[in-house]
Amino acid sequence: MAPRRIFRLLAGASLLATGPALAQEAPCSAVSASALGMANLVLTGATWQEPDKGLPRHCRLTGAMNERTGTDGKHYAIRFEMRLPAEWNGRFLHQVNGGNDGVIVPALGDRADGPVSGGKVALARGFAVLSSDSGHDGSDPAQAGAGLARGAAFGLDAQARRDYGYGANMALAPAAKAILAAHYGKRPAFSYMAGCSNGGRHAMVAASRMPDQYDGFLAGNPGFNLPRAALQHAWDIQNFSKIDADVRKSITKEDGAALSARIIAACDGLDGARDGIVSHVAACQKSFDLGAMACAPGGANLCLPEAKVTALKAVFAGPRNGKGEALYADWPLDGGVGMGNWRAWKVESAVAPWNNMPIIATMGAASLGYIFTTPPAPVAGATDKLAASLLAFDFDRDAPKIHAKGGDYPESAMEFMTPPDAANPHLAGMRAAGRKMIVYHGAADPVFSLNDTVGWYEKLNANLGGKAAEHVRLFSLPGVTHCGGGVGLDQFDGLTALQDWVEGGKAPERIIARANAANRDLPADWSKARTRPLCPWPTYARYQAGDSETAESFVCAAP
Repeated sequence: MAPRRIFRLLAGASLLATGPALAQEAPCSAVSASALGMANLVLTGATWQEPDKGLPRHCRLTGAMNERTGTDGKHYAIRFEMRLPAEWNGRFLHQVNGGNDGVIVPALGDRADGPVSGGKVALARGFAVLSSDSGHDGSDPAQAGAGLARGAAFGLDAQARRDYGYGANMALAPAAKAILAAHYGKRPAFSYMAGCSNGGRHAMVAASRMPDQYDGFLAGNPGFNLPRAALQHAWDIQNFSKIDADVRKSITKEDGAALSARIIAACDGLDGARDGIVSHVAACQKSFDLGAMACAPGGANLCLPEAKVTALKAVFAGPRNGKGEALYADWPLDGGVGMGNWRAWKVESAVAPWNNMPIIATMGAASLGYIFTTPPAPVAGATDKLAASLLAFDFDRDAPKIHAKGGDYPESAMEFMTPPDAANPHLAGMRAAGRKMIVYHGAADPVFSLNDTVGWYEKLNANLGGKAAEHVRLFSLPGVTHCGGGVGLDQFDGLTALQDWVEGGKAPERIIARANAANRDLPADWSKARTRPLCPWPTYARYQAGDSETAESFVCAAP
């Protein structure tokens, strides 16, 4: 049997095994690739999914685009699924996913307990939703030899890099809309793109590259400068290793809790309420000195040894080369630092197959070598080898390779990963088309610095004569780590806020965030019903009067 045919059968079998399906012979959709006239499109299945766990009855359509053999000899395709509700509200959501992609996350729009779903995912609201693997299979058996670097090994192929960066989305958007038109008999009235982390990057890139395809973009904790942020991984490992050769022991859980507690103690009242939330993040940077954490004879509790403070200072200052030039942004000090997934990313994860090494030393190290370095610098996929590659990283010799291109690689990592105008944003196409974008970012994010996103927004605002808020609004999430968690409120309905702006012309002046009962980092004395307003940058939630547990007692104040 031909390899192409085998791929189709395997893809169909694996994709159609998810979720309860109605037992019937007839497919749930009559859409065919031939009728769409797309030679590069293969549809692998269409099955009914019965109502389950709050999801409506819907058709699950699976397929692939642009099947090919890469220059590395591996098989590639842009695999996807679309979930088409029986009762469609006329809207389309392109769900863009995180990490290295490489897997088709169920096309629901978000997790039910996700940070922006408001408790009801897009599919349950009647949206048709698309999800894809962005052009590569992260569990491809042919890449098994790469070990823990398997999910990044696609970086050896230039087209796979491009698809991961932006090419897959550019191919999928018109195809998805053609499928919707064929299935429902009409095109969507409104189209949106939403995602967090790498998904937030996807949304920001699409806002620059393809604003004609979407009416609104929801970009969370966006890694829009991902190759630069990846340099931080090596910087972190090198600095934490100065504390202990085993980075998992460098900053303990107790250290993280102490750091969080000291920041909160110094900055909590800057917003007018002593409530454990550092809402005025900008002011906190002037009110808390990381150096004050150093232990002294007879000093206060909640202190750290000098070596740990020195390492943390370097980490929060961001990576630099031998000339002292900044290679990425610095990082804000926030009450969620040291908590939530902060340690999992930077110090110690709970992933046993990774020997509990931090995410930056496994997935991050593989991505830096395979995807963001040109030419690729493959690294053995064992935890010790991956960490060793970061320890050996030279910021003078190796950092410039994120800008390199040539030979089999016509685009640098900075070109295929970042928005084309990221360094000097204008979003001309998006503004001309009348599109809107909401960006949200956890202030304690350990992966992508809030300061980098703020810097981008402030450049955009300066370029637009102080009128960036007419098109884009940035919301900082105090205490929140990477796409949720931390000492903060991470539950809110970002999709409705975006819809109201796009469809009703109502710009979000504030978005109400709620406590997440599943967040283990929330202090026990916080009300489980606590709410706060998320405020558009540069404003922050300032206590005015009344019950400090409710959003109504806070106003969005200018700094």
